[in-house]
Amino acid sequence: MQRFAQYGFPYPDDLVMTFIGGSQLHGAKLQGRDDTDWYGVFIEPPERAIGLDPYEHFVFTTGGKPGGNEPHDVDVCLYSLRKCALLAAKGNPSVLHFLFAKAEWKSPVWEAFASDPVPFLAKSHIEAFLGFANDQLRQLLNKKSRDVNRTKLAEKYGYDTKFAMHLIRLYGEGRELMERGHITLPRPDAGFLVAIRHGKFKLNEIEQLAREMEQAALAASRRSSLPEKADRSEISRRVVRAYLDHWESRRKKL
Repeated sequence: MQRFAQYGFPYPDDLVMTFIGGSQLHGAKLQGRDDTDWYGVFIEPPERAIGLDPYEHFVFTTGGKPGGNEPHDVDVCLYSLRKCALLAAKGNPSVLHFLFAKAEWKSPVWEAFASDPVPFLAKSHIEAFLGFANDQLRQLLNKKSRDVNRTKLAEKYGYDTKFAMHLIRLYGEGRELMERGHITLPRPDAGFLVAIRHGKFKLNEIEQLAREMEQAALAASRRSSLPEKADRSEISRRVVRAYLDHWESRRKKL
């Protein structure tokens, strides 16, 4: 995992899973326009997990320059296993992807930890999906974007089409999770998402679709067979087992 050492991550040998996220994960990457987003999970050493100075999150970018990231840029976002588990149990949409994405690399510890995603799932997670999506919709309608690199999209199409793609994706993922207990990656409607990115729809059409998809997701949550809350006891058991197994394996290699 020396790829991540070159970015300044101090614990490359403690990674347990990595995958490529962003638009590529969803099947909506546009060649020549999008950077590469790496995500992963690590198990920090004992002094960082139970000592006074925790280490839960690592971020890095080769971009961040005026005008935003270029296609050759790389963004890195790594979570400690405990932080990842906590966010997944709360229904964080981006972190739930860790359970369903195809890993570029994974260790036996991660395979055991994430082999069955059921304890992480809950009806209440629809609130997080709709919360993120509705926040993005409000920003879109106000013609505000967090990404300074996409002002050209707003100038060309009248709104940030990549922002629109992601909010529609979130509604669809939330509904699928409620109905199937799963998030399909890449997305089965990837072609439709790419069409949104290409500005094939007017802003009022995106708004109408978003409202319809929100209602469909809410209806799916009411019918869902998922439990009301994530199984935090089982998740905690898995976290403890993963940390102990990883630390023991590292000790044997010393």
